[in-house]
Amino acid sequence: MTGTRRRFVKMSSVAGIGLLAGCSAPGTSSNKERVTPVDIRGALYLPTRDFNFYQMWENYSPEIIERDLSYAAQLNLNAIRTWVNYEFWLENPRAHRKAIDHFLSTAADKNINVLFSLFENVGTTPSHENLINTDPQTATPVRSPSLAVVQDKKRWTKPREFVRWFMDRYRDDGRMLAIEVMNEPGWRNDVKKFAKDMFYTLQQYRGAVPLTVGATSLINSVDYLDWGSDIIQFHYNYPSSRNIFRDLLQDYRKISEQVEQPIWLTEWQKVASFGWNNSSQAVEDWYPDYSSLAPLLHKYGVGNFFWSLMLKPAYTIPMRQKGVLNGLFYEDGAVWSLEDARSIKGMSGDRSFSGVERKQWPQWINAIKRPQS
Repeated sequence: MTGTRRRFVKMSSVAGIGLLAGCSAPGTSSNKERVTPVDIRGALYLPTRDFNFYQMWENYSPEIIERDLSYAAQLNLNAIRTWVNYEFWLENPRAHRKAIDHFLSTAADKNINVLFSLFENVGTTPSHENLINTDPQTATPVRSPSLAVVQDKKRWTKPREFVRWFMDRYRDDGRMLAIEVMNEPGWRNDVKKFAKDMFYTLQQYRGAVPLTVGATSLINSVDYLDWGSDIIQFHYNYPSSRNIFRDLLQDYRKISEQVEQPIWLTEWQKVASFGWNNSSQAVEDWYPDYSSLAPLLHKYGVGNFFWSLMLKPAYTIPMRQKGVLNGLFYEDGAVWSLEDARSIKGMSGDRSFSGVERKQWPQWINAIKRPQS
């Protein structure tokens, strides 16, 4: 066990492992307000009408990217987390590189650095039908690569080639914040083995850009420290109360003071009643509410990425069936909530934000059954 990992595990036990397990832990809070800007202020990004990251690159529009990243700049964001796509690379590596270069240049023009993830463990099989489906009722995120590839080591040659291709071009790119090998591989041992192999390929070709792994919780990140991850991640989209979230951030503070690696909350949304249950019944609190959590993230100085910059149906089908909307900006630049926008921008130390607030179900997704009011 490495020294860093040993300290991390020790501090986990001291903190009651509340943050590690995604539940509350004892702690005391301070009423002192933080005015210092949060170092990493980011959003997850997928264009409004794309339902997976194959579509983002296959339908790539420079005009849409430039428009949307200008919205991010209005919030004083300095980071974006998004995905490149293995399946699109297999089809057209030249077009993928051209689009990636444009994305990075556009972000840099807005003083935004990019965290690119290479593979995705959330979604369905990347069949042609699933990759291109844009029906709001049935379109889905897709695994990348497929489980058939993940479970067969003999088929890992091509994904390794994709990793090398990316690293050859972007490992020292100053526009990059970090390179994430995969999102949430810890759910399945077979996927975790694949991600570990791909991470070691990243290390073989590493440059100046830090390497990381998308993790649902800090307990998963303990393993990734042994892999050599430079950044610790955790996700917490829907805490059931502000008090639980506050307790978790107190644990975060204790742990972050004892480890060398930065710790980022790379997915968060709001206080919500529905959690991740499998019920398809529409929920009452289906709307975005980032102001329920953003002030706490500012207070505790947590580097973070909210889901998502653009207002759109929930990424996963179960959440979409509940009628859940994610995001802040409509395509025309209006926002769902001015208070959400000001709370997120407030993490930069400046809450000033003026714009049009429009709390209306987006017309283009009327095909989805609206929640009953």
